[in-house]
Amino acid sequence: MTDLTDAYIVAPLRTPIGKFGGALRPLTADALMVHVVHALLARTGIPAGTLDDVIVSQSYASSEAPCIGRYGALAAGLPIEVPGYTLDRRCGSGLQAVINAAMSVQTGQADAVMVVGVESMSNIEYYSTDMRWGSRAGSVTLHDRLDRGRVRSQPQARFGVISGMPETADTLAREYDITRDQADAFAVRSHANAHAAWENGLFEAEVIPVDVPGSKGAVTTFERDEGIRPETTMDTLSGLRVIREGGVCTAGNSSQQNDAAAGCLVVSGAYLEQHGLTPMARLKGWGVAGCDPARMGIGPVPATQKALARGGLTLDQMDLIELNEAFASQALAALKGLGVADMDRVNVNGSGISLGHPIGATGVRILTTLLHEMDRRDARFGLETMCIGGGMGLAAVFERP
Repeated sequence: MTDLTDAYIVAPLRTPIGKFGGALRPLTADALMVHVVHALLARTGIPAGTLDDVIVSQSYASSEAPCIGRYGALAAGLPIEVPGYTLDRRCGSGLQAVINAAMSVQTGQADAVMVVGVESMSNIEYYSTDMRWGSRAGSVTLHDRLDRGRVRSQPQARFGVISGMPETADTLAREYDITRDQADAFAVRSHANAHAAWENGLFEAEVIPVDVPGSKGAVTTFERDEGIRPETTMDTLSGLRVIREGGVCTAGNSSQQNDAAAGCLVVSGAYLEQHGLTPMARLKGWGVAGCDPARMGIGPVPATQKALARGGLTLDQMDLIELNEAFASQALAALKGLGVADMDRVNVNGSGISLGHPIGATGVRILTTLLHEMDRRDARFGLETMCIGGGMGLAAVFERP
C-alpha cells in the first residue's frame, strides 16, 4: 500500500455571519458560494484550471441550485473541466468536506481541492409532499424545510418523536447536571469572547466583506458578524423563557440560525511548492461516531476519542479546542464528558451562540477561526469537534507545519 501524503490547509477564510432574515438575506446560497470562490482565487493566486475538484457542504439543498458544488463552481466561472459535488452530514458537513478533500489529496487522487461550506437559512423554502399527483379533496400542507429537518432528524418508527434539538440538549442537561445558570454563563462568555475578538482585530485576517444588493441599485458592504450581543449579561438571559418546560435551553443560550459561507484550499506538498503557497495546517487525524439521536449533543465525546486515539494523541496536547456551540447545555455536557476543565483554550473567540450556526458553513467557519488563532499563538495542535443532528459526532485534529 502506498504511504499517505500530507494534506495541507491553505487560505481559510469566511464571510461575516448574517442573522436569520438579516443583512445577507438577499443573497442565495449559490451567490454566497461564488463570493468565496472568487476570494480564494484572489487570495491564493492559483490558476483555477489547476483545481482537481470542488467540494461544497450544504445541509439545506435546493433545486434552485442543484448539486451546488457543481452549480456554484460553474456560476463562479471556473473552467468546465473542474468538477464539483455536494455533501451533507448536517452540522458536521463543512468539516466533513475538508476531510473528504484531504483524503483525496492523501491518497494521490488530487493535488488541489477547493472546499466551500455554505448555508442561506434565510432562504430555505417551504415544500409540499401532497401536490405531485394532486390532492383528491381538502387542504394541502406546506412544510417549513428548516423546522421539518430538525423534527425529522431520526426515523420516528425506531426512535419516536423528538420535538427538536432543544429537547436533546435538555436531556443532556439533566443527565450531566447542567444548570440554567451554568448554561447562561456559558452564553455570556461566548458573546463576550466574540465581541472582544472583533474589537481587538482578531477576525480581520479571516473575514472577507460581502457586497449586498439593495433596492434601486444600492449596494451595502456587510463586514461584521451580525448576531453578537455584547450587552448580554446573566440578568438579561435570566429573564428569557425556557423553550421547553422543565428544561434549561432558551433562545439566549442556544445557537442562532444564520447565513454565511466559508472556504479553503486543501492541497499536496508538491502543489504548495509549485504555486508558492504557505499552509496554515495539515490534517493530522479525524474520527466520526454515532450516538443516540435523543442525545445527539454528546457526539463530540466518542468522535474526539476516536480522532485522538488514531493519531496517538491526548486531549492535553490540544493547544486549542473548538467545540461547536449548538446549545450551551450541550457544549457543557460534551466538555464534561471529555473531562475538559481548562476553558482558557476552548472557543476563545466565541462560537455558535454568539457568532451563529449556519449549518453547512459552520464546520469550515470553525476551522477558519481555529487556524488563524493557532497561527497567532504559535500553537501546534488544534481540535475541532462537533455534534450532529440525528445522533453523530465529528472531530478532527489539525497540526501547524
